[in-house]
Amino acid sequence: MADRTDKSAHLLGLLLGTEEDWPRAFEELVRKLGPVRDADGREHRLATERITIEPFDLRAKPRYDLVIDRLAYWYYVPREWLKKVALMDGVYLLNSPFTFQSMEKHAAYCAMIRLGLKVPDTWLVPYKNPVDNARYAYTAAKYNRPFDLDEVADQVGYPLFMKPFDGGAWRGVSRIKDPQTLHEAYDASGEMLMHLQASVEGYDVFARSLTIGPESMVMKFRPELPMHDRYAVEHGFLSEQAGDEVLSISRLINAFFRWEFNSCESLVIGDQVHPIDYANACPDISITSLHYYFPWAIGTLLKWSVFCAVTGRKPRLDLDTANYFAVADSDRDYAEKLTEYRRLADDYFETERYQDFCATALSGVDDLVRDWVASKDFDDLLVDTVRTTYPAAEHDRFVAHFRGLIGLWLKDNA
Repeated sequence: MADRTDKSAHLLGLLLGTEEDWPRAFEELVRKLGPVRDADGREHRLATERITIEPFDLRAKPRYDLVIDRLAYWYYVPREWLKKVALMDGVYLLNSPFTFQSMEKHAAYCAMIRLGLKVPDTWLVPYKNPVDNARYAYTAAKYNRPFDLDEVADQVGYPLFMKPFDGGAWRGVSRIKDPQTLHEAYDASGEMLMHLQASVEGYDVFARSLTIGPESMVMKFRPELPMHDRYAVEHGFLSEQAGDEVLSISRLINAFFRWEFNSCESLVIGDQVHPIDYANACPDISITSLHYYFPWAIGTLLKWSVFCAVTGRKPRLDLDTANYFAVADSDRDYAEKLTEYRRLADDYFETERYQDFCATALSGVDDLVRDWVASKDFDDLLVDTVRTTYPAAEHDRFVAHFRGLIGLWLKDNA
C-alpha cells in the first residue's frame, strides 16, 4: 500500500506512545478481517502501520487513509503532522487535533453549560504561583485584581473539588471539605490553573461511558478502587431514562467537538445526570483496565475505523456550533433538547449508514472478535500485558483475575 491512489487499499496508521496491548489486538484483528466489500460489491483491503516521528515536508502526501492518535495530546511534533494531513490531505483522524484546547476541560465545560447540561457549578481561579513569562509581573501588577479564595469557595459551596483546568488521570484533583484543605490544595497547585467545582453529594452511580464513533458502552465506575477493579461488571445499574441521557450526552459532546474516541464521566442521582468530565484525548482502553469490556472496545474501534476508511467518510473539521446553540436557545424542554441533540449527533456520525455497513460488510466481526478472544494468541497478549504492568510477585494473581473476567465475557457472549 504505497499511496492513496488505489481506492481499494486502505492503510490505518497508529500513532502511539507507551501502549502495546490494544495496538497488538487491533493489528491482529485487521489481519484476520480480510477483504471487505462495500455497498457496490467492490473489495477493499486494509492494513495497519505504526507511524514513526521524523521531519516532514508540508507538501508530502501521506499514505494513510485513517490515523488513530494516542500521542499528539502531549507531543507536538506528531500534533503538527496531524494538522497538516487533516488540512491538506483529508486524512481521517481519531481525534481532531484542532479541538485539543477544548480537551483541556475548560472549553468543554463552557460548551456543555451553554447547551444546558447539568454541569456542577464551576469557577476558574488564577495561578497560585506566577507563570514563567517576562511580561507577567508588569501585566499582573496592572491588571490582575486581588481576589478572596475563601469567598469564591463559599460561592461554590463545600464540599467541592479543586482540579486542573487541563487535568487528566486524576492529576492534581483534591476534595475540599473546608477552608484549611482549600488553602493547602491551592498552595500546592503551583503553576497549575485550577477549577473549583461543586461536589455532587449522595450520588447513586458514577457512570463512565466510552464512545467510539456512534457506539457507546456505559460502565459503572468506582474511582476509589485500584485501576484493575474500577470498572464493575454490572448491568442494569441505571434507569432507562438515566441510561438514555448518559448515552445522549456522550454522543452530543463527541459530535459537538468532532471527537470520535472519547470517554465521559457522569454522576447520577436517580434520573438526574451530572456530567463532570468529558474531554479525554486518550481514553483508557487497556486490557488491565477494561478487562470484561475490552473485547467490545477493540471490536468497535475496528468497525468504526474500517467503516470510515472503506466508505470514504470525509473528515469535518469545522464545528457546527450554531445548530447546537439554536437548540439550546429554543423553547424546548430539557428532554426535547436532548432528543434533538441526539439527532444532530446521529446525523454527524451517520449512525444509520454505519449500522447498515456493520450489518452487511462487517457481519462477521463479532464472531471474529469472540473467536480471537477465546484463542491462545489473545491469552498470550493478556499474559504479556500483566507481566509488563505488575510486579513479578503479582503475576499469577492478576493473570487469574483477568482470565476470569474475560471468561465471563465469553460466556455472556456465547
